[in-house]
Amino acid sequence: MRKQILFLFLASIVATTVHSQAKGTKVGYIDMEYILQNVPNYNEANIQLEQKAQKWKQEIEAKKIEINKLRETLNSEKPLLTKGLIEERESEIKFLENELLDFQQNRFGANGALMIQKSALTKPIQDQVFTAIQDIAEARNYDLIFDKSSDLTILFAAKKFDISDQVLRILNRAEKREKLTKKEIADEEELERKQEAIDDNPALAEKEKALEERKSVREQLIADRKLAQEAKKKEFEDRRAKILADREAKKNGTVSASDKKEDAKPINSSSPAKDSKTTAAEEAIKKQADAKAKTLEDRKKVLEDRKKAIEEKRLRTLQVRDSIKKAREEKLKPKQ
Repeated sequence: MRKQILFLFLASIVATTVHSQAKGTKVGYIDMEYILQNVPNYNEANIQLEQKAQKWKQEIEAKKIEINKLRETLNSEKPLLTKGLIEERESEIKFLENELLDFQQNRFGANGALMIQKSALTKPIQDQVFTAIQDIAEARNYDLIFDKSSDLTILFAAKKFDISDQVLRILNRAEKREKLTKKEIADEEELERKQEAIDDNPALAEKEKALEERKSVREQLIADRKLAQEAKKKEFEDRRAKILADREAKKNGTVSASDKKEDAKPINSSSPAKDSKTTAAEEAIKKQADAKAKTLEDRKKVLEDRKKAIEEKRLRTLQVRDSIKKAREEKLKPKQ
């Protein structure tokens, strides 16, 4: 019966949300766990709290081991002890067990030290999040904003309605601006305006993503060309240094190391300069082929990603249309 009531309640929420969307109501949601994980101060304090909890767990395990040892000792010595001594030791063990239960409750209970300290750690950040949500809702005309990580069950939530990153930007804005110059603050505000425009327009977000991918491919091509130019430059410098060394050796009447190597080689061996040129040409051809293959691969990946994004957008559009259609059919259906 409870499951049926819960299902009807969730169905009514979904129907209300779809109906609201059809009327133009703007709905969004946040993920409080995601926000907390990306707040540096919270992460540092949470690590310290976890370390403290681990220490308490170790103390509990040590007390358990001590109690088990006392009980094993009592069981082995029972035949040698009087009834009074046995009762005294059992009473001592019982006292230690009750003391252990109290310790566990005081540390990990519903009102224990861990929950109290975690609440004290989370509450200031939650207050900042709620303030940021109010600012976003007023500035961008949101009618409803849910918390995805709360007890409210959300069966499906499209990513475009997630404003968690916007809340994080507001939380980090004040801390960043204390360390920035006026020009950097102006640049940051311009970047935020662009980001908000992208958040409001999914099509613009996809276009921006495609531009970033093209920029990445172009930068990679430039980097590959630069590496090829540096390799050619190094090869030219090495060849020039070798020629100068040979000239200096002939001028001084000595034999250079390269000449010695040439003399040591068989007469029918190929010229080192020729081999060097051939190797350099082969390497240049190979690098060009690799760069071309990589460019084609990157273009193929960009096209696949764009095709995937278009398909996902088409599916989302169809889902929204089906939801609106069902909501209208439910609304037009005659009441029994």
